[in-house]
Amino acid sequence: MTNATAPRGAIVTGASRGIGRQIAIELGSLGCGVLVNYVANEQAAGETVAAVQQAGGKAVAVKADVSVAADRQKLLDAAIKEFGSLELLVNNAGVGPSRRDDLLDTTEESFDRVMAIDLKGPFFLSQLAARAMLTNLLDVGGRRGSIVNISSISAYAASVNRGEYCIAKAGVAMMSNLFAVRLARDGINVYEIRPGIIETDMTAGVKQKYDGLISGGLTPIERWGQPADVAAAVKAVAMGLLAFSTGEVINVDGGFHLRSL
Repeated sequence: MTNATAPRGAIVTGASRGIGRQIAIELGSLGCGVLVNYVANEQAAGETVAAVQQAGGKAVAVKADVSVAADRQKLLDAAIKEFGSLELLVNNAGVGPSRRDDLLDTTEESFDRVMAIDLKGPFFLSQLAARAMLTNLLDVGGRRGSIVNISSISAYAASVNRGEYCIAKAGVAMMSNLFAVRLARDGINVYEIRPGIIETDMTAGVKQKYDGLISGGLTPIERWGQPADVAAAVKAVAMGLLAFSTGEVINVDGGFHLRSL
C-alpha cells in the first residue's frame, strides 16, 4: 500500500488520546477511513474524529472495550459498515496496573485486568481482523492488509512494580510473531512497534523520575519520545514502505534497546 492506495478502512484502538490519537491523525493524512475506538471519554474521541477529518481522512468514533468479545465484534462490524473493508488494524489500547505494587504483592484482580485489555483483547481482535482481511482482494503488491501491535520496551525490560504489564507486553511480542508467520502467505503483514519512554497521560505520574534518567544517559537520544514518533512508524506501515518485512520489531525508543560500553 503506497500513499495512493492507503487503507480504506483502519481500526485504531484506544484512539481518544495520546499515542492512539496521533496514529489516527497520521492515518487521516493519508486519506484513510479511521475507526476511533474509545472506552469512556466520548468527548476526547470526538476531538480525535474532528482532527482526523481535518487531516483529510474519514472517521467515526465507536465505544468498545477490547477485552469484551461482543465489543470486539462491534468494532469490526462498524469498520466494515463505515468504510466497506478493513485493511489495517492498530492494536494500541492498553492499561498499566491501577497501582504499582511490588511483584510479591501483585493481585489476581490487577493481573487479570491488564492481561484482558493488553493481551487477550488484541489477540482476539487480530483474529477477527485477519478473517476479514482474508476477504480483501490482493493489491498490486500482493497484500490484503496489515496488523500493527503497539508493544513496549517492557516486553523485555523488567519492572518489578508492574509485572503484569511486562508479562502482557511480552505476550504481545510473541503474538506478533505468531500472526506474522500464520498470515504471511495470505498477504497480511504483522508488525510490532515497541515504544520507549513516551510523553503521554500514562507517563505523567513518573515524569520527574524519567526526566532524571534521560538526562543521565538512559537513552542515546536524550529526550522524551512523543506520540508523533510512534505514529510515524505506523504511517510507514500504512504507506507500504515495509512491504517485504513481517514480524518485524520497530523500536521507537530513543535507542534504549542498544547495549553499549
